[in-house]
Amino acid sequence: MSQRSIRNLFTPKSITVIGASNSPARAGSVVMKNLMASGFEGPIMPVNPKATAIMGVLAYPNIESLPIKPDLAIVCTHGERVPAIIETLAQFGCKTAIVIASGMSQLQDEQQRSLCDQMLEHAKRYGMRILGPNSLGIMLPNLHLNATLAHTSGLSGKIAFVSQSAAVCTTVLDWANNKGIGFSAFISLGDASDIDFDELLDYLGRDSRTSAIMLYVDSISDKLRFLSAARAASRHKPILVIKSGRSSEGSLAARHHTGADQGNDAVYEAAFRRAGMLRVTDLVELFAALESLAHLNPLQGERLCILSNGGGPAVLAVDELIIKGGKLAQLSSETVAKLNQVLPTTWSKQNPVDIIGDADPKRYCEALTILMDSDELDAVLVLHSPSALGDGNAIADALIQTVKQHPRKHRVNVMTNWSGEDSAYQARRHFSKAGIPTYRTPEGAVRAFMHMVEFRRNQKLLQEVPQTFTANADSATAHRLLQQALNCHRQVLETHDARDILSAYGLNTIDTWLVADADAAIAIADEHGYPVALKIQSPDILHKSDVHGVMLNLTNADEVRQAAEAITSRVRAANPDARIEGMIVQRMALTAGAQELRVAVINDPVFGPAIMLGEGGSEWEPTRDAAVALPPLNLALARYMVIQGLKTGKVHDRHLPNGLDMMAVCRMLTQISNLIIDCPEIERLDLNPVLASGTTITLLDVNIQLTQQVKDNAARLAILPYPKELEEYATLRNGLQVMLRPILPEDEPKHLAFDNSLSDEDRYKRYFGVRSQMTHEEMAVLTQIDYAREMAFIATIKDENGEDITLGAVRASIDPDNTEAEFAMAVRGSHQGIGIGKLLLEKLITYFKASGTQILTGFTMFENRSMANLAKTLGFTVTFDMEERLIHMHMDLNSEQAE
Repeated sequence: MSQRSIRNLFTPKSITVIGASNSPARAGSVVMKNLMASGFEGPIMPVNPKATAIMGVLAYPNIESLPIKPDLAIVCTHGERVPAIIETLAQFGCKTAIVIASGMSQLQDEQQRSLCDQMLEHAKRYGMRILGPNSLGIMLPNLHLNATLAHTSGLSGKIAFVSQSAAVCTTVLDWANNKGIGFSAFISLGDASDIDFDELLDYLGRDSRTSAIMLYVDSISDKLRFLSAARAASRHKPILVIKSGRSSEGSLAARHHTGADQGNDAVYEAAFRRAGMLRVTDLVELFAALESLAHLNPLQGERLCILSNGGGPAVLAVDELIIKGGKLAQLSSETVAKLNQVLPTTWSKQNPVDIIGDADPKRYCEALTILMDSDELDAVLVLHSPSALGDGNAIADALIQTVKQHPRKHRVNVMTNWSGEDSAYQARRHFSKAGIPTYRTPEGAVRAFMHMVEFRRNQKLLQEVPQTFTANADSATAHRLLQQALNCHRQVLETHDARDILSAYGLNTIDTWLVADADAAIAIADEHGYPVALKIQSPDILHKSDVHGVMLNLTNADEVRQAAEAITSRVRAANPDARIEGMIVQRMALTAGAQELRVAVINDPVFGPAIMLGEGGSEWEPTRDAAVALPPLNLALARYMVIQGLKTGKVHDRHLPNGLDMMAVCRMLTQISNLIIDCPEIERLDLNPVLASGTTITLLDVNIQLTQQVKDNAARLAILPYPKELEEYATLRNGLQVMLRPILPEDEPKHLAFDNSLSDEDRYKRYFGVRSQMTHEEMAVLTQIDYAREMAFIATIKDENGEDITLGAVRASIDPDNTEAEFAMAVRGSHQGIGIGKLLLEKLITYFKASGTQILTGFTMFENRSMANLAKTLGFTVTFDMEERLIHMHMDLNSEQAE
């Protein structure tokens, strides 16, 4: 949906309230009261056929009698009336409406259409947008707009809050007002039948009045759009999210509340992390994070110093910091010497800086000044415990002035914890009013700080350049084998069936043989050596655990025969009519010095395929006992997954002689990711166990479940993978063959070399001015692109060492509604004039035509006439802006000229 179409929601000049009322108990009365009290400067037009005026404002009997077309309508009537009202409003020219009524998805007409569906049909017919139903409304304090059912208005600020729960909205609003924290936007999504998280994230991510975004999520309906929007917004602003339904019971309750699939909580966690968002677990953490976002500057580093008038609270803070993986700043001898001059001789002489219980305002301020002067820390947590020897309020006021006047106040973050209730309340109020974050406990302050640290770490990890890893996959063979199995109505493949499929992706399994009977099994074991494992091939046994008890290390022929008889008896006991198709002989791997892992792929109802890494066990629950990641994975993302597993204890490095090799495990995870992306026939995958022996990874036991309902990747994956199908070779005018392909994260070093190879003149034309060398963060943005909303093609050749050299690049970003894409291009100076630019731009045009984009535009400088001539040749309309000295290139991709 177009960002233009929701603009009226954020910039209304006129408002109508349908169902406005003078009765205090009605929604139309509360909304009118809030609108009037907030000071909205535009016309407010109540509609009520039975009233002459509402709260002193002239009322109109119906929508058609309104004097002007309203930018925003707030519909406060019962659900049964809403579809007809929306149709009338849309016909009248209103483009945005907030619907308060609840239960519209459950109520149906004679044709079994819900009231919500009827409402949306009318809205879409006329291009109208809906917030709700079941929405509390929207609050834009910067515009003096409170179009909600809330019990109070919000303060103006730079945090946007979006929630699916009206109750959470009012709770957060009440708390924020008490703390003096304001909002740029406060939005209740309700049932999100039309306007949803993705569009709001796109809008708020670009909103200059918003510096941070907070979400309360019950469920996600469009995984691809949500994660794409979240990834884009989180590059520039912190996004914190609280998600309900962490337990199975909570998930069930959330489903009853929203009616949507809840998915698995661990997969949600992985999705939030992959998008660069930071999850908080409860409202207490949410409030603490809100306090941090409202007042803290972006962290320059992670080193925390603790300044306290008591040892106990300081130790509690240190414990929490270390448990959460934080860093305690180390003070230099010079800083300690400076502190010695202003502190009692009994002070702690280290961090935490314990300045003793009788500390007065002067001692606190002198110590804080020395610490803020230092380059050895990035944040200071100031603690105060009630003391008869020090006035907490006076100390707070003095510290506020010290921070306000310090030249490094934007470099060093200062947080406070004034412990206690009655004695500390006033001081905490003073800190909040001064814009210094304050918390009720030392642990709460540290947790809030660590939220910011985790956000910073996540951003760095997501910008990490992956090592180049060429996983040669034979997808054609894998597809052929999978299709053969499906044609034979086989839904489950075991190790011996899956061996060649996995081998096509470089994944090694143990040797297995399917034989007819025990005698054949003995012959195989004798020929290839012991020990072996034995199990039955029976389509009637659905779970491997049914026969797991006899999968032993069999070391001679007698044991093989006894195992065969035992397995057969167990199968017959479980199902007398079971069909036994043969016995599987599997050579056992020697496990000494190696480590056993378990890898699974599940199909989450919300986010699709998700990869799990853990250590297995009889009670193994993948989403509880494993690290989780969403495909596609590269080596950097796989490493991030393994680190998460080690950090959370889902995976242990047991330091065995031939145990975990990080790179080997990451390669395996990347190969599995490629398999899952390329083979939508695979519904679930279980590799248990996986033997990690140094650089060798062996899949000992495999179970693959297949599906006949094959979807394309855009429908089943939460993140679009690298579009390998867009790779092609082309020959230039001088006979040189180049590869044209989308850019990859692994291209960053080569792309930096390409950018640095551009002449000063070419860089001036490309960047519209003089600019320095690209930073890693800037290069990460250019190479780690989201294929759902941007595209960059590069032209490469191989050097004498087989390494890629980038000769040219063209890129374009798409607006969120896929209406317009704006491109930019550059070609290495040594290879200009031989057709690279034309090939790249033609490829970009073809791609955006196929993607349904309507317009392709670009700008270049007057000096770049060759670019303008190329654009003309390819069908662009070229115009000149004499005032700005720019050339504008425009192509309507739907026109005949663009064919």
